Amino acid sequence: MLDDTDKKIIKELKQDGRITMKELGERVHLTGQATANRVLKLEEEGIIEGYTIRMNRQKAGDTVQAFIHIFTKTKDHDPLMQFMDGHRNVILNSYRISGEGCYLIEVAFPSNTELDQFLQELIRHANYRVSIVISKQI
Repeated sequence: MLDDTDKKIIKELKQDGRITMKELGERVHLTGQATANRVLKLEEEGIIEGYTIRMNRQKAGDTVQAFIHIFTKTKDHDPLMQFMDGHRNVILNSYRISGEGCYLIEVAFPSNTELDQFLQELIRHANYRVSIVISKQI
């Protein structure tokens, strides 16, 4: 169970995963060593699974972002999963969902042409509905 200090540590790390333990400790009112011990404990317990970066996809060249609802054609999802596994470089997030559709994926491409090529391959495995991202709000 997370206490208030653990929650503060996680909040600070979400904002800046490169913060020093000393500075993090100052923000949560602990010593750097005590903070490092807490972070290590959170990592060992699997609460903190890793560290990452936020990337501006537009500036990196991926100007087309979309969400794709996937509707499988058969009960055998293995070919679809293999297809998606082979396209990890363009699939940002992938979720198995309830309700409308079976999966929801978030993708990013440098162009509509490359998105279209992806969709032409995807249709071999499943039907889909695409929503193009107009702008990111938060």
